[in-house]
Amino acid sequence: MTAEPADSEPRPEPGSHPDSDGWLGDFRRGPAVFSLYRETAHPLGPPEYRIECNDGAGPRTICQFFDEPEAVPEWFGAWKRDPWCPWILGRARRLIAEPENT
Repeated sequence: MTAEPADSEPRPEPGSHPDSDGWLGDFRRGPAVFSLYRETAHPLGPPEYRIECNDGAGPRTICQFFDEPEAVPEWFGAWKRDPWCPWILGRARRLIAEPENT
């Protein structure tokens, strides 16, 4: 198996997101695969997003945030203040602008 570069785009697997409600796409860094989901929209509020990470132990939510200028992302567990957080949010915002699942 050939390793992908640390910040390459993952290759989608057929049927990898059978329950794709809100799934906008994936991105990879090292062994971790990050998935971005749009949560159910609130009629009077900004869109809310969830980032999941699967580093081999199964997917788990690592961050939730609202798409508004002053919003502060909520990071969970060991991801609080992790040096990858700005990079992860940058990639998530790129997927919001150009989702894989359109």
